[in-house]
Amino acid sequence: MVYSLILVAVVATSVLSGILGMAGGMILMALLVSTVSVASAMLLHGAVQATSNGFRAWFLRRFIRWRILPAYLVGATLALALFTALTLVPDPGTVLILVGALPWLARANRHLRGMDISHRATTVLCGFLVTAAQLLAGASGPLLDVFYLNAPMNRQEVVASKAITQALGHVLKIIYYGFIVAVSAALPSWLFAAAIVCAIAGTRMGTNLLMRWNDKDFNRLSQIAILSIATICLIRGVWMLLPP
Repeated sequence: MVYSLILVAVVATSVLSGILGMAGGMILMALLVSTVSVASAMLLHGAVQATSNGFRAWFLRRFIRWRILPAYLVGATLALALFTALTLVPDPGTVLILVGALPWLARANRHLRGMDISHRATTVLCGFLVTAAQLLAGASGPLLDVFYLNAPMNRQEVVASKAITQALGHVLKIIYYGFIVAVSAALPSWLFAAAIVCAIAGTRMGTNLLMRWNDKDFNRLSQIAILSIATICLIRGVWMLLPP
């Protein structure tokens, strides 16, 4: 039953991410850490999200803003190097609070609202912060969106460009937990394979639905989804830090 629930959740969250380019990963991570160990959750989540984002990027490849990738890679590499040097073990509660707080701060603070992924220095910062959040909390959707919703891109470009950077981040997460920290996932190999197939199917459905939207509805619903998921992150983060 647990494995079946996980696979259903993979399909549903992949559809959601295919439409909005975010939110699905955070919801899936919250479910996984509630049902399996943190190590298993990180590796399964990484495999699913790398696949989901990778295929979303492929399906929408003509919309990807490739010029942001080099600077993003610089930031992501710096984050991985820092974590490798310190061999940091995640404190999900604290990071969920930080990830959940940033979208609300961005809404209230003019300087943060001006963050734009299309500016090179901001892209490096985005790569560093988002990769660090992925390595600590597993997912980073609300944080990533702070950098994208102010960029001069249409909905397909936003979703496609986020997909390629997110796929990269989840591959780095697999490398970090699977090889650098060297944790093992106590899950059957068939579950990884089935989850990847479900992620591909859900992603295809989500990207098809994306094409039927318009930019106005996309931006409005994205803002609602970002703040809703951010609030859930805050609540869950505080709950995780409470004494048993």
